[in-house]
Order: sequence, then structure tokens, then C-alpha cells
Amino acid sequence: MTDAPVSRPVALVTGASAGIGVELARLLAPDHDLILTARRADALHTLATELSQKRGAKCHVFPADLADPAAPKALFDTIRAARLTVDVLVNNAGFGDLGPFAKADLAKLLRVLQVNVTALTELTGLFLPEMVARNRGRILNVGSIAGFQPGPMMAVYYASKAYVNSFSEALHSELRGTGVSVSVLCPGPVATEFAAAAGIRPEGAFSAGQAMAARPVAEAGIRAMRSGTRLVLPGWRNKLLVFAERFVPRGLTIRAVKWMLSKRL
Repeated sequence: MTDAPVSRPVALVTGASAGIGVELARLLAPDHDLILTARRADALHTLATELSQKRGAKCHVFPADLADPAAPKALFDTIRAARLTVDVLVNNAGFGDLGPFAKADLAKLLRVLQVNVTALTELTGLFLPEMVARNRGRILNVGSIAGFQPGPMMAVYYASKAYVNSFSEALHSELRGTGVSVSVLCPGPVATEFAAAAGIRPEGAFSAGQAMAARPVAEAGIRAMRSGTRLVLPGWRNKLLVFAERFVPRGLTIRAVKWMLSKRL
């Protein structure tokens, strides 16, 4: 008589079609089955084939545009209809927009808030009660070092990441002793599609030589999630930057961010 196959925990990764999301999925695949979601179905199916063939993960592809206010609940309902239990929730989807707020495409900025803040909050609220009831679960939210100060020229994006950082740290404290942990990954510039989508010129901090690669950023996030660490800053430059901000007048920090971002227009 053969032993029944051992069921693997299931991880849901949003924004899994590119960048950090792809690397997070790759790192989870050796010991998790995966639910992959993003707007681009073709990229998700390509990744699902890779993870199935090379890492043995069973992958479920559920394309969704989290900028649509109806998408988070629809995704949750699809997962429940498939009788899947989410053990790990990775809220990675997010994007930004560079430019002065008064001249911005307001509809785009509202989509930024919908993806970065509202969808992340809603998905957490939908899946977290079930995790608490089971006394187990992991949530990894992708914040940013941008969340540690205001960002003139990217005001909405920086504010959205301040929310993610604060929300995640608060939940980490609330959930102590429940068997469920929330961690927040706060990278700086990463060599992904983010800069192009936000209209940022690929130079300076976003150049290939200075921006971190997505893989080590994802590795730092997975380590933090598995250990239940509250917050992780990948890369020594990011750790130094956030530490130094404690000793610099806030007005000077804001002017420095504005100067840096204005050069990227």
C-alpha cells in the first residue's frame, strides 16, 4: 500500500507576472503550491509551466486586475470555489506614478491607491480570519523604503507605501500569539518594470548598476516571512538610509527626495 500524497501549503502571490513577484513565486514553489495572479495571463501561464516542471509546484492561474474595485472579492470567491485554502498570502502587486500631483492623471493615481492600499487591505481582510481560525498562516506585504518619508513628485505612491508599512507592523503586533504572522518587505529601487511603468528614467538609483536585483530582495522577504519578522530592509544601502533619516531634519529629507525625483522626470 502506498502512502497518500502529502498536501502542500498553498501560497497566493499577487503581481506574479514580473519582477519581485516572479522571484517570490520561484522561492515558494519548492515547498508550496501556488495561486498566481496579475493582469497578464500569458506571463502567469509561462511562470506556472516553469514552476510546475522545474520545482514540482501545482499552480493555479487566476488573472485579475486589482485596480478594479470588484477584483479582490472576485479573486477570493474564485479561490473558494476551487476549494483552495490559502496558507500564505503575498501582497506584492503595486505601482506608482512620477510627477507633480496638480498635473497628474487623477484616474491613474486612484488606481495606484486601489492596488497599493485598498486591494491589499481587502485581500488581507478576506483571508486573515480563516488563518486565525486555523491558528496558522503567513502574510507578506511588499512595502517600500518610500514609506518612511513623504515623496514630493510621487506623493501618492510614497503615501500608499507609508500605509502598507504602518498597516503591516500594526497587524504583526495584533496577531502575536495567534499562529499567524505579518511581515513587511521594504525594498528601495529594484531592477524591475516599476520604473518604466511609473515614468522614471532608468538612471541614478534606478540604473542597472545601483538598483538591487529582484532575486535578493525576494529572498530577504521570504526569510522574514518564514521567521515571522516584522519588517525587513534588504540591502545595506537601504538599512543605512532609513537609519540616517532618524538624525536628519524632516524638512531636509523631504527636499532631498524632491530633488532626487525631479531629476528622474
